[in-house]
Amino acid sequence: MNIFEVGNAIRREKLVDYIAIHPQLCATDGDGFLTALLEGNSTDELYVGACDPVMQQKMFRDAFEASGFDKAHFHGVEIRNMDTNQAVEAIKKAISG
Repeated sequence: MNIFEVGNAIRREKLVDYIAIHPQLCATDGDGFLTALLEGNSTDELYVGACDPVMQQKMFRDAFEASGFDKAHFHGVEIRNMDTNQAVEAIKKAISG
């Protein structure tokens, strides 16, 4: 999977306001990154393409609490073991509901 092309495909279709790529959100610096990103209430909905969505919600709980982000607006999208096109389609499906 080419993660940069996944982001570009979603961006080109203007499905979201911005795309951010982090090498490992489940690491300590990823938690800090997510907290900083979500502070200030500038993010209405958060879509994260990564591992199992249930695990994502558990891993990001502290960042959600620290930033005041309402976890009801979090959408985890599992894209493990997918190629670029499959990942784009999975994320597009999550965004479109």
